[in-house]
Amino acid sequence: MSLIRRPRPWHIGSLRQWHWISSALCLVGMLLFAATGITLNHAAIIPATPVVTELEAVLPAVMLDAIEIPITDKAPLSVELRGWLQTELGLYIPASLRGEWSEDDVYLALPRPGGDAWLSVDLASGHVIYERTTRGWIAYLNDLHKGRDTGMAWSLFIDGFAVACVVFCVSGLLLLQRHAGSRPTTWPMVVLGLVIPVILLILFVH
Repeated sequence: MSLIRRPRPWHIGSLRQWHWISSALCLVGMLLFAATGITLNHAAIIPATPVVTELEAVLPAVMLDAIEIPITDKAPLSVELRGWLQTELGLYIPASLRGEWSEDDVYLALPRPGGDAWLSVDLASGHVIYERTTRGWIAYLNDLHKGRDTGMAWSLFIDGFAVACVVFCVSGLLLLQRHAGSRPTTWPMVVLGLVIPVILLILFVH
């Protein structure tokens, strides 16, 4: 006597697809965010030795004379000046980045993940100073976790990653519901995952 196999409901296969696809997309990101969650939580005891790099140069007289002080105190650098900085010092300055202008100099703050940087151009002498501070790979990864000074592309990635995590969790929850009948500890474990952080917040977080 042959057994007739009942077809699985279509949504079960779909749930599993959503679950494994979202888990594959989230895998590296979740490992990164979990690891940096630990390093951020213990940032005070993780040593970091800042490394400072300083570059100096002098603008050619022709280029210095061509600089026009803008009417507003915040304006981007000219195309020529940005091109010279990239050629001579290897510094890429985005066209959208606005410097702080005065009659004496122009100053650009150049924040970056895991460190900081700034650029100053003396409008009288043409003296250019660039200083970059880096605090190591752990600080860099911590700033990626926070989205600090990472730009629009990384911000969009974090948003997409968050959506993928939501899909991963919701599809996992629905799969748990599907198999909860044969696994009696399913819902107690889910409730425990909610109760533990709530208790910690009530008792220990002020």
